[in-house]
Parts: sequence; C-alpha cells; structure tokens
Amino acid sequence: MNGLIKIGAVFIFLSGLNAANGQLRPWSADPWYWEFDGEPVLLLGGSDDDNLFQWPEQKLIEQLDRLQAAGGSVIRNTMSDRRDAGFEVYPFLRLENGKYDLSRWNPEYWQRFERLLRETAKRDIVVQIEVWDRFDYTDNRKDDPRRWEDHPYAPKNNINYTAEQSGLAQRYPKHPGANAQPFFFTTPKQRNNTVVRQYQEAFVQRLMDHSLQFDHVLYCIDNETNGEAAWGEYWARLIRKRAEAEGKIVMVTEMWDAWDLTSDEHKRTFDHPELYDFVDVSQNNQNKGQKHWDNFLYVREYLSEQPRPMNTTKTYGADGNKFGHSDQDAIERFWRHLLAGAASIRFHRPDSGLGLNDKAVACIRAARIVEQHVPAWRLQPANDLLRDRQANEAYLAATEDRDTLVVYLPQAEEAKVSVDLSSSRGKLMIDWIHIDSGAAISQQSLEGGKVVAVRSPKGGNVAAVITRSEK
Repeated sequence: MNGLIKIGAVFIFLSGLNAANGQLRPWSADPWYWEFDGEPVLLLGGSDDDNLFQWPEQKLIEQLDRLQAAGGSVIRNTMSDRRDAGFEVYPFLRLENGKYDLSRWNPEYWQRFERLLRETAKRDIVVQIEVWDRFDYTDNRKDDPRRWEDHPYAPKNNINYTAEQSGLAQRYPKHPGANAQPFFFTTPKQRNNTVVRQYQEAFVQRLMDHSLQFDHVLYCIDNETNGEAAWGEYWARLIRKRAEAEGKIVMVTEMWDAWDLTSDEHKRTFDHPELYDFVDVSQNNQNKGQKHWDNFLYVREYLSEQPRPMNTTKTYGADGNKFGHSDQDAIERFWRHLLAGAASIRFHRPDSGLGLNDKAVACIRAARIVEQHVPAWRLQPANDLLRDRQANEAYLAATEDRDTLVVYLPQAEEAKVSVDLSSSRGKLMIDWIHIDSGAAISQQSLEGGKVVAVRSPKGGNVAAVITRSEK
C-alpha cells in the first residue's frame, strides 16, 4: 500500500508497508537501505517507551497515530516484561499459589504482542524487535532493584526448576555488563544449560508464532550486549531456521554495547553477513559531534564490499537526563546519521531520548520534506564540499553527480560555512527547511560554478537542499 501524507501544505509520497504485499529486506538496487515489495523505504521514528506492546490499547493507538501523522515508520519493541509502569505482564501463567509455570503461557502478554503487530501493520510502521534485554534479568537498578528477584525465570518463582537444577541464583546485583548472569550462557557452545534453555527456546518459538504472520518485522537478538558471540549466534540461527521451515524470510541482527564502532565486538556482526542481515549501531549515539559522524562512516567503509542496512534504533539525547545528553544532541545525531546513510533512525524513549515529543515529530517531518526533494538513497556523505568549516558546524551529503546537495547546520545562526558548487554550474535553488518546527521556510536562488557562502534565514537547526533551478 502506497500513500500520501500531508505535512503542513506539502504532500509527501511514502512507500508503504503491508503484510499482504511483500517482504521487508535490503533493497536490491542499493542494499544500504530497506525495501518493501520492491520499493525503497527510509525508516524514521520515535516512541515514548521501548516495549509499546505492553501499553493499554488506547494509549498504544494514540502513540502509533501520532507517529504515523508525523511521517514516522519504525518503532523499537523489546519483549520486556519488567514492571516499570505497573501495567506490564509476564509471558508465563501464574498459578494460584503465586508461582509461575514456564511451560504455560499468559494469554494477555501474547494478545498484547499480537495487537502491536496488527496495529503497526495497519499504519505502515516497521517493528524492530529485541528478543532479550539484559536489564530484565538484573537487580542492579536504583529505581527498580528487584527485576530479577521477582521474575518468573528466577528459581524460587516457578515450579519448573530449582536453583540447583538451573544454576540460577536468586539475586544478580551487578550491572548486566559484568556478565554474571548465567541466563545468557545457556546455549550449546557456552554452558549448555538445557534445563533453562528449553524454556528460552519455547519463548522464542511462541514469539515467532505471532511475528511470522507479519512481514514488517525486524529481529534484533539483544539490547546493547557485551556477552559472548555464541549466545547471539545461537538465537539468530534458531530464528532463521524456524522462518525457513515456514518459507519465510527474516532479517536478523545483534546490538553490541561498545560505543566505539571500530571495536572487535562489532565485527561479530560486521564480519558475518551470512548470519546477520543488517547492523544496528545504536551505541554510536553515545558519541557526539565529528566523532559520531566519523564512527558511522567507518562502518560504511568497512561494509562497503558487502553493504547492508545500518539501523540506529536508539538515538540518545534529552535535556536533564543522567547521561548528560541534551535535546540538541539528539537532533544532531538524527541528522548526522540521516546524511551519512542510515537506513533506520529512531529517537530513544524519555528520559534518555526525545521519544515522540514535539521536537522529535518536527525532526521527522523536516526529514520527510527533504526526502520530497531528494530520496536519502540518492545521497552520499560529501563533507569534502564544505569550506571554512569549523568542528561540528555543518554536514553535507550529495548525489553522485553533485547535482543535488543537502546541508545540515546544527546551529544556523552561528554557521559561516561555504559550499563548493564548482561542479554545479548555472542557476541553483536553495530550499530551506527549519528542523525545529518541521516546516519549509523559504527559497533562495544563487549562481553555481563557484564556492558559495551558505547563510540560513533562520536560527536553530536547519537543512538546506540545493538543486538546479527549473527556471
């Protein structure tokens, strides 16, 4: 299903997603990006939580409608069941004695998941699932210290195994990055814990009972793991095997914790395209400025012989959060990744990200206006065309023929950058888009064939699309 969305007075054509029409996969014409039913799609999004499937129905619908109206097309969905808000439920059946039976399901959990998949399909919104989230299986949280102690997998809380049988303790107070939780060491190449793994496998199979009914789903094994490679490999192969048995194609990745994308940790994904169909580089969003840009371009170069979509499902940044990342950081990271060639970009949930607040909505709208002028897949990073540039002052992408350029100015009122338009001769037009309001603001004509100073008509975050004039 293809459609038009209205942004202000502008209509933008969007390639749609419909489970009846085709399969989400790397685009055959340009595998840096996604395609659906043979048409390329740029995935942009944001959400106010990481596990929206747990939300009450009306609250979920309102969030998805807001995202769709903004031109958004992707959410993240961890399969988390930790009771952060109080309305979350576990996937397992709770018995009258208060314990859980890991061999029986809680229908409410799976009905919620099915509803999310159904409602996102209706709205052409891709769902990137994270099967395991290490923060569900730790007690190391000041705001909610008993996540593992209360979890059905904890031995004292179920009828299926004891601590001795499972090798699982009742408390895991260390940060999950310490890798002290045996839950993540159950696979055959690790500790081969069949007692626990049988219930993990049943959970993943039940997840796929629902997800394989839809074609707008991406699979990520973990949330920012630094665990052993064998863990992710096992679940990736299990997911792929199940899908193949049903004649389905699935797209799988792993998300590593290292902020430095040049680390060997990330190469576990980069070096195995036979196992991981795309890469998620969300932790790059812990970086700022030029380092953030350069880190991403390193991965593009590393993958250049066998390109795959590069997703960033957690764009960090929000004023006042404990990590020191600001609203401005989030906006800059979104636009740097957009111009550098990311296939999917989503704002992380508050208070670590903008979620789907007004700034996030405006950012997505502005990106769709740029897309109306030039699709992202026609652009390549081209900072070499910038002149008199200070650090983090401007970023540029251009078409291969240098006929169309997009310049992002993070703080336009201070920018004094110039652009080399030597290869763009004749009459040119600049269309200015104000990112902070999500609106096109003005046009400006200029003469090409030389270096031209670019000065925004408005402050804040702006994008300039430079094209040949039709006049």
